Amino acid sequence: MDVMPQQPPQPPEPSRPPLDDPALYGFSGASALSEPASPAELPPLSLRTTLRRAALGVVAGAVLVTGAVVAVPEDGKKASTPPVPGPVSRALTATAAGSPASLSDLTALIRDRQQWVGTHPSDARSWAVLGTAYVEWARRSADTAYYGRAEQALKRSLNVRPGENGNTAAWVGLAELADARHDFATAKKWGETVRARQPKQWTVYPALIDAYSGLGDYKSVNTAVARFTALRAGVPALLQTARMYLARGWREDALANAQDAADRAAAPAQKAECLALLGELAWERGEPQEAVAQYSAALRTDRAHHPSLAGRARALAALGRTDEAQRDYRAALAHLPRPEYMLELGELYESLGLDGEARSQYERLREALAQDDAQGVDNALLRGRYEADHGDPDAAVELLDAAWARSHRSAAVADALGWALHRSGAPSAALEYAAQAVDTGGQNASYAYHLGVVQKALREYGPARRNLEEALRSNPRFSPLAGPAAREALDSLTPPPPVAPHDMRPAPEPEPEPVPAAEAPAPQKAEPQEPEPQKPEPKRPEPQKPQEPEPQKPATTPQAPGSR
Repeated sequence: MDVMPQQPPQPPEPSRPPLDDPALYGFSGASALSEPASPAELPPLSLRTTLRRAALGVVAGAVLVTGAVVAVPEDGKKASTPPVPGPVSRALTATAAGSPASLSDLTALIRDRQQWVGTHPSDARSWAVLGTAYVEWARRSADTAYYGRAEQALKRSLNVRPGENGNTAAWVGLAELADARHDFATAKKWGETVRARQPKQWTVYPALIDAYSGLGDYKSVNTAVARFTALRAGVPALLQTARMYLARGWREDALANAQDAADRAAAPAQKAECLALLGELAWERGEPQEAVAQYSAALRTDRAHHPSLAGRARALAALGRTDEAQRDYRAALAHLPRPEYMLELGELYESLGLDGEARSQYERLREALAQDDAQGVDNALLRGRYEADHGDPDAAVELLDAAWARSHRSAAVADALGWALHRSGAPSAALEYAAQAVDTGGQNASYAYHLGVVQKALREYGPARRNLEEALRSNPRFSPLAGPAAREALDSLTPPPPVAPHDMRPAPEPEPEPVPAAEAPAPQKAEPQEPEPQKPEPKRPEPQKPQEPEPQKPATTPQAPGSR
């Protein structure tokens, strides 16, 4: 394997491991890849996976397959010195600890399992590992075509050995795959199937946490995180806890757990993941300079951690360093062409008045979403956000309303649906969703901004002002487009400075004084004496005088009529 450590695989393409191996698909049993899994009672297939979670059974027996991890001397004698861990061994060790493998080690693992199942098609565990490795590669390369191959490999694993017979690794892989495709209901079914049979199988809990988060079931998220921590305390559990606290808006608790994870992490890939989370926390606190520092530290630790490039670009844009931000966005997209990064770069271009570049980026986004659709990925949330602000708000409402009907009721979906309804001209219908997003989504500046704008449209000016102020206080530069819009909306609601009462008193006083007639007519103030009886002043003390003696009378009694 001629791939340098911590580098994306080079041959034949920088972001593609060797999937079309004749040894994998040329054997007689390859047709079984397209056959459905046999257990009819199990939930339907779907996606999202992380190798760190689904390679669970891989190291359960210390070695995934005979000869796949450790070379044994032919003479059967014990080796005098332990072999130097190779990339496959490192990948298996990382996944056994619940940590991400480096891209080069992940590529080596994929090649190793391809070759192995090509000659051992009845190894259910190796098929499960290969399938989950494909999902992890798709997640870290943004090439959703690998999801189909992952599904085939996981089905093959279940055909060889059903899940009821102990092949829970394939079930966990299917749960992770469903999460990756944003099919959270299916991921929940697969995950809960594993948990019901093996409640102490810690590898299933990250998949369940993702599924519950996507469905907006935050109570179950908390329970799953607590269970995961009890079963597998360490860096992965600290990261899950930090993300849970971030979703609640408990930033100090999230920071403490993320920092603890970063201090404990040893492997570069895991360390970079922790540092990237610290960068995200700094960004959410409205500290872009600190976010840049954390993302840069993540890239120094693992230069293949491409999400940190996009995170740093976001923070650089907030600092006004837009040339550097564009550079980092382009670099991130070159290695990890995720649609959300395309939307962010398009909005940055639009904020700079680069309308041509923005349109090109939005076109690229639409093409990427179409490709994801073909691979079974549910991008209703991202597509709805794009359509609401840059396309057809009515189409956004239709997409997001359908997602809500599928029980995708996270704070993110509630916010997007509320905003789409507002943009389509229905602020009254939008209010409920926008308020729910703020209530359940933590201290998210974008959610508060959307709710404030909806309330302003409904003429609820007091609440609107409070939410807009909260958005700008939380993160004043949360978006290159929405940030300035939030400031403008708040300025339009700011009341004029109050007028002091003494400014209104001089008005009646100068009226008699400016009359300069210093002769007899002036001192003859018969007219001013006439208004004196008209003054209600003698009448004002009269209601006060009867009230004064009344409290004096009950001085001998504890209860005075003045208390009425």
